[in-house]
Amino acid sequence: MPSLWKRITFSVASVLCVGSVVLLVVALSTERWVTGRILCKTGAEIVNASDPELEQFIGDIYYGLFQGGKSKKCGLGNRRSKIYIFPKLVRTLNGGLHMMVILFLLVAVGFAIVSLSFCIYNARKVPYQSIKGHKGLYLWNFIAALFGALALLCFLAALRHHSLTERVANFHENLFVLVVMDDSLDWSFWLGVGSIATHFAVCGVVAMSRIKLPKPEIKKPEEPTISSLDLLY
Repeated sequence: MPSLWKRITFSVASVLCVGSVVLLVVALSTERWVTGRILCKTGAEIVNASDPELEQFIGDIYYGLFQGGKSKKCGLGNRRSKIYIFPKLVRTLNGGLHMMVILFLLVAVGFAIVSLSFCIYNARKVPYQSIKGHKGLYLWNFIAALFGALALLCFLAALRHHSLTERVANFHENLFVLVVMDDSLDWSFWLGVGSIATHFAVCGVVAMSRIKLPKPEIKKPEEPTISSLDLLY
């Protein structure tokens, strides 16, 4: 049976692993990986809009790994539409890179669950194999953090080097040309960064579990000494 200190530290590590899984699942399912502003270039050129008037032709866009939305202003009012990455839009993007992002995140979720199971095991039992103990936990968390980092790097590559936002914004736009004014990473992306940081925190907690705390010394009550004079009385 592990000591109380080990049970506490591995329980904390288990909670952190659960947090990492939740962060990754939420990041996968939400639509706020990127937000930005889009200018309806066609509408602005038709009326020959100057700088103050351009605000009337600037809408917004947001999207995640599976869907998103945009609002465009092309002189016909604010028109909102939904964006679905699958099954058609992904064909106009770098589909392989986009699928790698999703695949790497799913692998990271899998290894985070493996790490969680090993944390629970170490909180209940003393492992008899090193791969089930500290070394195994370091390995699983490192792999989970690695695949999470690869997923984020692939997404950044698609965003910055393959004009991801521009392609998403102009999908199914036959009459108007939309120009991306600016785009930035939003909170769904940073959840993935938080998951990576969580795995490093798990490694730190696991390392702390190896600290041996001093055991409190229990003083034994002193036994009364009986002398020969006491026996005479």
